[in-house]
Amino acid sequence: MNLFKNNFILRFAVAVILLAHSIPGMFDGGINNFGKYYLNETGFSPIGVPIAWAIKLSHIAAAICLLIGHFIKPASMITILVLIMGIIMVHFKEGWYVVGGGRNGIEFNFLLIFVLLSFIFPNGFAKNVTA
Repeated sequence: MNLFKNNFILRFAVAVILLAHSIPGMFDGGINNFGKYYLNETGFSPIGVPIAWAIKLSHIAAAICLLIGHFIKPASMITILVLIMGIIMVHFKEGWYVVGGGRNGIEFNFLLIFVLLSFIFPNGFAKNVTA
């Protein structure tokens, strides 16, 4: 089994992003605070904290799948769903830009969604493509 085949460089980059976005919150209270002070306050009480943990654990599981090259499509689909919900609930109201022309916008999630889509559809959307 060759872990470094196909799109490993891109899978590695996404895995690092998912891990960097998840692991610190496990140790600094960020996940609990997100669940308690955001999810619970927006209508998910009393299960905001478990949902927050499920989100971050799904990121870690997806990162592992991307790194080892197994279950890439289901991991990508779940992560896309999480990212879309992040856009709807958190980032959309902030606009497009993450930095520069704005703050905390959707552009980073947008890019990650399309990278993950490229893992789900490695040959694009066309059925009969000849090159």
